[in-house]
Amino acid sequence: MVNNIQQTKNSDSADRSNLQCDRTYDILQTDKFNPLDAIFAPKTVAVIGASEKPGSVGRTLLWNLISNPFGGTVFPINPQRHSVLGIKAYPSIFDVPEKIDLAVIATPAPTVPKIISDCVDLGVKGAIIISAGFKEAGASGIALEQEILQQARRGKLRIIGPNCLGVMSPLSGLNATFASKMANSGNVGFLSQSGALCTAILDWSLQENVGFSAFVSLGSMLDVGWGDLIYYLGDDPNTKSIVIYMESIGNARSFLSAAREVALTKPIIVIKAGRTEAAAKAAASHTGSLAGSDAVLDAAFRRCGVLRVNRISDLFNMAEVLAKQPRPQGPKLTILTNAGGPGVLATDALIETGGELAPMSEELTSSLNQILPPQWSHNNPIDILGDADPQRYTKALEIAAKDKNSDGLLVVLTPQAMTDPTQIAEQLRPYAHQAGKPILASWMGGADVAAGEQILNQQGIPTYAYPDTAARVFSYMWRYSYNLRGIYETPVLPTLDCDANVRNCAVVDDIIQAAREARRTILTEFESKEILAAYGIPVVAGCVAKNADAAVECAEKIGYPVVLKLYSQTITHKTDVGGVQLNLRNQEAVRRAYQMIESTVQEKAGAEHFLGVTVQPMVKTSGYELIIGSSLDAQFGPVLLFGAGGQLVEVFQDRAIALPPLNTTLARRMMEQTKIYKALQGVRGRNSIDMSALEQLLVVFSQLVVEQRWIKEIDINPLLAVPPTPNHPGGLIALDARVVLHPPEVTADQLPKLAIRPYPSQYVSDWPIKDGKTVTIRPIRPEDEPLMVKFHQTLSEESVYFRYFHMIKLSQRITHERLTRICFIDYDREMALVAEYQNPDTGVREILAVGRLSKLHGNDGDAEFAMLVSDRYQCQGLGTELLKRLLQIGRDEKIRLLCADILIDNQGMQRVCEKLGFQITPTTDTTVVKAEIALIT
Repeated sequence: MVNNIQQTKNSDSADRSNLQCDRTYDILQTDKFNPLDAIFAPKTVAVIGASEKPGSVGRTLLWNLISNPFGGTVFPINPQRHSVLGIKAYPSIFDVPEKIDLAVIATPAPTVPKIISDCVDLGVKGAIIISAGFKEAGASGIALEQEILQQARRGKLRIIGPNCLGVMSPLSGLNATFASKMANSGNVGFLSQSGALCTAILDWSLQENVGFSAFVSLGSMLDVGWGDLIYYLGDDPNTKSIVIYMESIGNARSFLSAAREVALTKPIIVIKAGRTEAAAKAAASHTGSLAGSDAVLDAAFRRCGVLRVNRISDLFNMAEVLAKQPRPQGPKLTILTNAGGPGVLATDALIETGGELAPMSEELTSSLNQILPPQWSHNNPIDILGDADPQRYTKALEIAAKDKNSDGLLVVLTPQAMTDPTQIAEQLRPYAHQAGKPILASWMGGADVAAGEQILNQQGIPTYAYPDTAARVFSYMWRYSYNLRGIYETPVLPTLDCDANVRNCAVVDDIIQAAREARRTILTEFESKEILAAYGIPVVAGCVAKNADAAVECAEKIGYPVVLKLYSQTITHKTDVGGVQLNLRNQEAVRRAYQMIESTVQEKAGAEHFLGVTVQPMVKTSGYELIIGSSLDAQFGPVLLFGAGGQLVEVFQDRAIALPPLNTTLARRMMEQTKIYKALQGVRGRNSIDMSALEQLLVVFSQLVVEQRWIKEIDINPLLAVPPTPNHPGGLIALDARVVLHPPEVTADQLPKLAIRPYPSQYVSDWPIKDGKTVTIRPIRPEDEPLMVKFHQTLSEESVYFRYFHMIKLSQRITHERLTRICFIDYDREMALVAEYQNPDTGVREILAVGRLSKLHGNDGDAEFAMLVSDRYQCQGLGTELLKRLLQIGRDEKIRLLCADILIDNQGMQRVCEKLGFQITPTTDTTVVKAEIALIT
């Protein structure tokens, strides 16, 4: 969100907050106080537990605060002393003569709840609890934490910690930690759950001259978590990138919402401890055994545009390179070197981390032949030989930089007798930002190349001691670009319309309710397929047979050949107990198969597990066996799985994980993570399957997972994907399905929540406007980008002026980067409603109006709204109706205060607000008035 009026008047930076609703009914956001300002920029600090005892935490805290001037006043709190380190001390925080912004607490854990209570009573807005002895100490510590949180919630006190190192704000000089040194100032925001790692990183940063805009130890994250800090640093103009050492995700939805919003403008790089944590050991479905928690975390990071790295050094390498160089548009790297060995090492590292070597075109080879000796490698890596001088390096780089097949360049230099590292670096300076693609360098040789490295770094070309490190950095850069592109690529509206299948949800409800009443957790295959069919997912038809005669009767109706499968309410993996018989071509084969399944199951599992068989047609068409499924993750709730299926699914483990809900773009990105994806597109003369249909099936399946919350695990394995041939149209069909429900003792309020809030269909309804048309008012969708382009084309200059306080060209307002941020929201921090009209004669759809509600960063109790009505449809009641609905959404979301800053000339918006109960008051800016309404009293 924008930070002041002037910024909104003079720039389009307000768009990053997604407060986009464009037209006469609009708002302007003014300077907003963030509660975390009390922690990062306090004017007064109380050190509770200040001490003169050498080596004590209380003494170090006080000394760090007073020896690093931050422009504020420090008040030691110690009831046993009149002064500490020569500064007047106070018996309690109540005795301090000034209002306290920040309390830094270093007293024994049992004393902290009372101290927090005192802080709330005095109106203190921020606290850092350094003290240990809380949840890490067991049940008693957990109880203390809950007491602290209960006290903090009485006011608006925000807490960092407990059990943390503290907070540094190097740019202002604030050092509210017990670290031995102060961090250098810079533009990297560093967040860590580990205090010990903080001190190690601090020592390393001082040696490497890395600077920070913020240096935060979060500790137990009792109150302030990842989401709060990501939003805060995202709004901080001094922070260019955010690096995180993470041990646990905490509030998954908060993290994903914040990271997704901020990652587009500021890189977020994470190293997560515990990568080798074992997956769930017991699972009834294939998905449950395949979706390990670390794989889910990777999927979550991809979904929100966060880059995950494996080494601490890579955290800061990536922060540097993403600040200096453009992101690559693809995975292909050109390596230019004067030595073969380093080029090979770089190639290995590149391929191992997901990058590719840029192919050598005939044009590129021909151009290099003209300037290089005949012995050059004639391949990528481009080895220009050990005697390469500055001129040869420069000419080769100039040619390689123009290669359209390349997405990035790595220049490697090894010091040899005829090599001048400094002069070659000088020659490369003009190309630092001319190629439109990242340029990295590896100047090998220590002191001999130091001067050249300095020249390159000063020009914004990052340098690395080893070429494999540089190659790995490039792969990370591409992964970051790929993740962001997936988030903001415009999807298409599925042709498998989930809404059209709502009428079939009664079937699903009946099946699930009957199973729960029978206290069953495993549905039969027949029931599972009925659920899929209710959502329009194609399944193999079949019938249930309780004896051999009934099986024969079913087979006769279906037509031979047929398949018999175990019908059981307890056994989920039928092949494990001999419960599947294939390719049965006559009555005798069916009877024999029935008896074989019955006897085998009774022998291996027990007679009570055999209830008969299902009879299905034998699918004779060859295709690809896939698996689509969903299971639960402890941190992120329901997760989705896609990959190669069949009986050996756990052996091959070719799978991708994603978080629901999906759209078509996210579904395709999920498929791209697997090896079978390439085969599905057609190999060895086979046609491609219908990839669009598979994308849309994944979207519908994710909708099933979102809506049917009683389902704990679900598999379609195999889903047969058949490419078209002259004799068969191809298609998708579920051959087997498995559904596991939550145990009967689980209540509705105990069901796991989705990490990403799904499309809020409860806010979809029709509404008549004054001219007789009926419009659909609904939450905005990512697929609405083309409609938003047309919407902006209907706006007058006055409308644009009211929205932005200055004129913005249409070409700027409808850029893809801007509109995707408007249309692709997470529905948790904001809600945007559109009024859509579909012409009954032509079927053409258009958006007539937009209204948006956005929670304020750092204070979810307050929100702002914005509205815009197309010029042709003003005075039709749309503005009033949209604002009414936003007010109701605000109440549903427990918003305390809804507000907007409105241009004083925008009389129409002011009248609408007054009619709906808003208070209109002047502001310090005479061109703006404020509209406010309390939703919860």
